[in-house]
Amino acid sequence: MDLSIVIVNWNTHQMLRDCLLSVEAGLGALRAEVFVVDNASSDGSQAMVTRDFPQVRLICNAANLGFAAANNQALRLARGRHVLLLNTDTLVHGRVLPEAVAFLDAHPKAGILGPRILNRDGSLQGSASAFPSLYRLARQTLGLHKAEAPNMGRQGAHEAEVISGCAMFVRAEAMAEVGLLDEAFFFYGEETDWCRRFSRAGWAVVFAPVGEVTHFGGGSVRRLNHRRDLMLTEGTVRLHAKHSGPLGALACFALLAVFNASRALGWGLMALARRPDAAARARHFAGVMAGFAKAWPKGARA
Repeated sequence: MDLSIVIVNWNTHQMLRDCLLSVEAGLGALRAEVFVVDNASSDGSQAMVTRDFPQVRLICNAANLGFAAANNQALRLARGRHVLLLNTDTLVHGRVLPEAVAFLDAHPKAGILGPRILNRDGSLQGSASAFPSLYRLARQTLGLHKAEAPNMGRQGAHEAEVISGCAMFVRAEAMAEVGLLDEAFFFYGEETDWCRRFSRAGWAVVFAPVGEVTHFGGGSVRRLNHRRDLMLTEGTVRLHAKHSGPLGALACFALLAVFNASRALGWGLMALARRPDAAARARHFAGVMAGFAKAWPKGARA
């Protein structure tokens, strides 16, 4: 088996269908298996997969287990030499699947591979990034952080600290050594933690322009609004609790609190000056701050 593709779904019926059709068309001569792990969807996703994609191995959960735990269910069953974690809000293009497999076969030290990711309009999406260190979070809070990802404007393959989990190829041999995704992460931070663990185990984390995948963004979390930022905060603080200890987690939590509070204040002042969209942005950051205390990750020591 060349490739095991794992797709976690939660109420993204049409996106999931389009994604699976693109995967079908893009497999080429690969010997592959496809898993869909459904996190208790209520939109008919499960019936659609059973009816329209009988070759897909469907795992149905009675509750939303989160991204890491759901992926792990399929990863434990995967038989491929390589695996692909693929979001439902993606479309696979051309020969990206066989070319990514060929790249991993030709580069035995590569443990994780990220391809070119495109936005809805066809522009390049930043998909290789740096670990959210305290230094980088501080620069972001001060408005000094440049948001451009390391792979933007670069043509060739290069190592990165973090690869986007929307389309992440992983060598099964390396995964067997490093272990599965950490299920303490519910939705955000798990791929960042995984990349760091692969790097520390001596495996290369690589961005390579082996082909293209469109990532529409949003997907299951599009309707969460400020809750999305709270989940991101929890995942980021959990990263620091795991890799930097309690003091690192506290510092991360404080920096993110200052970031969100300053943006709530700043956008609020601009709303008074009637700047367009300022009121909506102020409400967003105010909503984040209203629930911020709950973003401290459960089980993390202060």
